[in-house]
Amino acid sequence: MQATISGLPKPLTKNYIEVSEVARGKILSLVANKSNCLGIKIGLKQKGCSGMMYNIEFAQLGANITKYDDMMVFEGFNLFVDPKLSVFIIGTVMEYFERDDKSGFEFNNPNEKGKCGCGESFYT
Repeated sequence: MQATISGLPKPLTKNYIEVSEVARGKILSLVANKSNCLGIKIGLKQKGCSGMMYNIEFAQLGANITKYDDMMVFEGFNLFVDPKLSVFIIGTVMEYFERDDKSGFEFNNPNEKGKCGCGESFYT
């Protein structure tokens, strides 16, 4: 992805989220078929038993990406985060898993102080 598009944030010099090789492969396959997609945006929603849940959506300039977002560049895609959320997710490792009954992204966040019983939400 090129960072020369007008209105696109300047890339960070150091990524504060790590994306595993498996997760990178899954993201690449998802964004490859999506038009006008600049990568993914990770957010947090106030939801669940413990307070916060991760939210992942396709990144589209003007729709959910602004010049104020943090932009991390990975090979083949960009990852965007609202800078107000960075304190909650610095050092997080994004993984992708596939099991017989379930698949999806999961986040190993060193800032988490606890999770709800079902593991869907967390608090810091």
